[in-house]
Amino acid sequence: MSRIILASQSPRRKQLLAQIGVKDFDLLVPEADESFDPNLPPEEIVSSICKKKAEAARALAGDPDAIIITADTMVFLDGLRLGKPRDQVDAFTMLSALSGRKHQVCTGVTVSRGERMETKTETTAVTFRSLTQDEIWGYIRSGEPFDKAGGYGVQGKAALFVPKIEGDYFNVMGLPLFLLGGMLADFGVKLFEEELY
Repeated sequence: MSRIILASQSPRRKQLLAQIGVKDFDLLVPEADESFDPNLPPEEIVSSICKKKAEAARALAGDPDAIIITADTMVFLDGLRLGKPRDQVDAFTMLSALSGRKHQVCTGVTVSRGERMETKTETTAVTFRSLTQDEIWGYIRSGEPFDKAGGYGVQGKAALFVPKIEGDYFNVMGLPLFLLGGMLADFGVKLFEEELY
């Protein structure tokens, strides 16, 4: 089987890839230009960034036979991107904006091997209940918001904020597993074969 590379420094993506049976994979952290045109639709923004990551990872890997997985996840509220909070005040502003509202989590996924590159996107709608200021500050003090787009991780304490998710739950964690599984199958990765486990 081909070498599999996850081009990401996200511990959540590493965990999720292992969850679907890909245990033997290498990690690379490519440096790529992540600038984008804010006027583009969310799906085009994440697609363009994960393609850039894939090209950088391919050059870094130096292995034309390797299957490389890259992803980029962004949170959008009313079409505006919410990045990772810079500090506590920024986190408070983001979480206050999300309180009592629905927003979108959009992930672009690229799987590549040699010159072949496939990119797809997944969008999930996430609804927050109304939050009190005390709840927001308590969550901020936990330290969870600061490495996460939108200032929250649904797999942590923020699960208590989310009464409804429409779409792929794993997409909200940063890697849509159903979508990725289909893409890997198209590249010949058989996820139910014993040697992957």
